Amino acid sequence: MTSFTDNLKVKSQYFLPKTFLSRLAGQLASAEMGKFTTFLIDSFIKHYNINMKEAKITDTTKYKTFNDFFTRELKKGARPIVEDKKVITMPADGAISQMGEIYKDAILQAKNHYYSLEALVGGNQDDAKYFENGTFLTTYLSPKDYHRVHMPYTGKLEKMVFIPGDLFSVNPLTAQNVDNLFARNERVVCFFKNEKIGRFAVVMVGATIVASIETVFAGTVAPKCGKEITIYDYRKDNIVLEKGEELGRFKLGSTTICLFEPKKITLAKGLTSSTQVKMGTILGEINSK
Repeated sequence: MTSFTDNLKVKSQYFLPKTFLSRLAGQLASAEMGKFTTFLIDSFIKHYNINMKEAKITDTTKYKTFNDFFTRELKKGARPIVEDKKVITMPADGAISQMGEIYKDAILQAKNHYYSLEALVGGNQDDAKYFENGTFLTTYLSPKDYHRVHMPYTGKLEKMVFIPGDLFSVNPLTAQNVDNLFARNERVVCFFKNEKIGRFAVVMVGATIVASIETVFAGTVAPKCGKEITIYDYRKDNIVLEKGEELGRFKLGSTTICLFEPKKITLAKGLTSSTQVKMGTILGEINSK
């Protein structure tokens, strides 16, 4: 049962100017404010107990903006990628929110809460049909986590879709209480193809105070695209990203959702809802034909 305080936290999001607050936060996070920027970064590190020893740049005075710090690069080897070609790897640091089978068009959001696969990918039935009855894994990135998103497997980029929407928080409390959360928030869907596992997709979901979503091949996608669904067709560009290669990043945290075709992969044993994971570790294995 949701407490009064938790209920207030959820209900207040319906009335807050979430988009305005998020864009304002984005402007502040991208501003060069000298010592005040360093103060913000140091306070953030202390509050969330962030391990800066794994960062490529450990001196916080070297970050010109808060965004530079938040999307910081890690030292080489800080996130080793499982090289086995049968293994699919985690795209991001965080906690598994939900995982398992997609029931026709329904994806589990939280206990007793489902949302539409077709809505998640932008309302295109042709895009959704590949993943019906397939496999999914949702990862929640908290403020303390590393916020670059990487490839779970090698794939040729076919299409990217920007889908405008709300900017609700995506923390566990909100996921348990706001219907269709991931299919109503602003998001970017990247579609890939691989000869071994067929088509797969990585969805980057926006949230309150998420200033922007970027990809390595298009730069800033959200909020640049505005209020219309925007489709980028990359089928003729021959863009191939290797397993573990950077795909994109969040400027302030959010959620990723991986989608796979049915019967192509088996999720790794021991993974459950709330399991803490690191980018590059085992998500699952390719099924033998």
